[in-house]
Parts: sequence; C-alpha cells; structure tokens
Amino acid sequence: MTVPATLAEARSPAWLSSVLGAEVTDVAAGPVDDRVSTNAPVHVTLADGRALDLWIKGYFTESGGRMRYAGVPEIHFYRELAPTAGLRTPRCRYAEVDPATSYNVLVTEDVGAGVTFPDGRDPLTPDQVAQSLSELAGLHAATWRRPGLADAPWLASRMELYTVHRGVPDIVRNFESEPGAGLPAAVRDAERLIAAYRVLAAEVAAADPWCVVHGDAHIRNIWLDPTGRPSFIDWQLVQRGPWYLDVGYHIATMLSVEDRRAHQDALVAEYLDRLVAGGIERPSPGEVASGLRRSFVHGFYLWAITLRVDPLAIAALLERLGTAIDDHDAYEELER
Repeated sequence: MTVPATLAEARSPAWLSSVLGAEVTDVAAGPVDDRVSTNAPVHVTLADGRALDLWIKGYFTESGGRMRYAGVPEIHFYRELAPTAGLRTPRCRYAEVDPATSYNVLVTEDVGAGVTFPDGRDPLTPDQVAQSLSELAGLHAATWRRPGLADAPWLASRMELYTVHRGVPDIVRNFESEPGAGLPAAVRDAERLIAAYRVLAAEVAAADPWCVVHGDAHIRNIWLDPTGRPSFIDWQLVQRGPWYLDVGYHIATMLSVEDRRAHQDALVAEYLDRLVAGGIERPSPGEVASGLRRSFVHGFYLWAITLRVDPLAIAALLERLGTAIDDHDAYEELER
C-alpha cells in the first residue's frame, strides 16, 4: 500500500478500502484538528452495511510536512510495540512510514462514545492519576531492558534534539507573556532551564537501567473513558529512558498544585508497587527523589518551548510544573 501524502487521499474510499480489507462505500469527514500533525475523524460505511469510526493522523499540511519525521516513532510504537506494551491504547488499523519520504500515517479506531480529552486547564483527581500511573508502570515493567529494544533506532533518546532548533527565544516568549503569569520567580531564568535540560538530556541518553517511556506524559496526552479512567495517546516522543522521566512530569501536570503536594508521595509509592509487581527492583528513596526532580525539569522544558497550544493550557501546565520545580529545588539537582 502507498502511504498517502495528502489528507484527501487518506480519506478516500479507495485507500480506506485497502486499509480495512473491505469495500468502503462512503466516508463522512469530521472536524479536522491541524497543529503540527493533522488529526482527522472519519465515519466509514462499508458495502456490507457495517460502519466504523476512525481517526487518521498524519503530517499533511505544508508546515506539518516539514516535521513529518516527528511522527515516525509513533508509527513504530503502534506497529511493533503497542500489542505487548502493557497498557491500553486505541486499536490500530494501519501504521506505516514511507522510507523514501518519511511520510507516515496512522489509522486507529475511535475509542468510543462518551470519551473525553482533557484540555489541560482543569486538573484531574488523585484516583485518576493512580490509574494512569498504573498504565505507565505496566509499560515500564513490560519493556524494562527488553532484548530487541536496546538498539532500535526509533527508540533512541531525542532529548538533545529538543534544544537544537528550540530554546531560549521560545522560553522567554512564554515566560514574559500570558503563559508565564503564574510562575514562581525562582524558575523564570530561561538560560538556567535550558542548561539544566542539556545536562538531563545527556544523562538520559546514557541511562541504565532503561525502559520505554511515553516521553510526553502530560494531561493533554490522555483520554478518559466514560468511567473517567485515563489512558495514553500521542506517542511521538516515545523513546528509551529511565522510568522517572514519565512519572513526575505526569503527576505534576495531572493534579492541581495543592493535590500534587498532598498526594505525590502516595501516588509514587503506588506506581513503585506496580513496578515491583512487574518484576522490577524497587529504586532507592534517594533515586526516587532525584528522578522526580529531573522529571519535573523535563516536563517544564517541553512546555516552556510550546507555542502552538491554547495559551491558557500552557499557563496552567507551566504553573504546575514550575511550582513543582520550586518546591523540590529541581534545578539544583542538575547543577551539582
């Protein structure tokens, strides 16, 4: 099958028929979400009368096409790892990369009626975070130093690359405008943040033990089923890394500052219990504390360079992550 280069081709009955292995007679297009990637819902009618709701994800716009390489790890995740990743993901119907052009397209089944996608401005509950941390623990335990993944190029750490084309100008733009309004004064130094992140990136690239981490485990990268149970989407930043890279970042973005302060220790303990239940040795208390500080810096940097998202959402997540850094003196951890 040819990997489509345009959304029109990806939504065509002919191409979707080849994806589904059944004749598609009608495609009804839903509202398209265009950011870097394009996310397009479609309602598909088959010749036998069945209907399916699907999501098509690709890099179809002019600006998105220049970034299509960013989607390649997610394609590999769904094609090679998702079935054994130890967590719940949308059912994948097609995931492919054109090796000559890096065009890549992902087709997943809609996760069903009653599902919601948090916009990040309103935090979730500690009970929900316990559930999503259990998902992360399942992923981490299932991929812990797994043979065959150590040399997979699509899982190589890419954190250093995040500082090559992005950095101080983007951070300053956020810190000095509406998204930075709620930041503690102690975390507002853009040069200090990027210096700390470069140290962290070098550490993560050489980390051992490692597992597969989501890499961008914030509140906007989850979906909630009708019971409120969270699961993860958007796997563009999936890579090898230490377990902690996901955990502190996730807790800090999912909860209000008050709930994070009150429940962080108990939630981390629950995550570690799940990790141990998966056969992994429990990290020492010192390793846990040090790792969480690093994880806060990871998330804070990623949101400090984020521009093409609702400013109110950026502001909410920067405030939660920046306060966590301030509470734990996280910069100092990477300046020793």
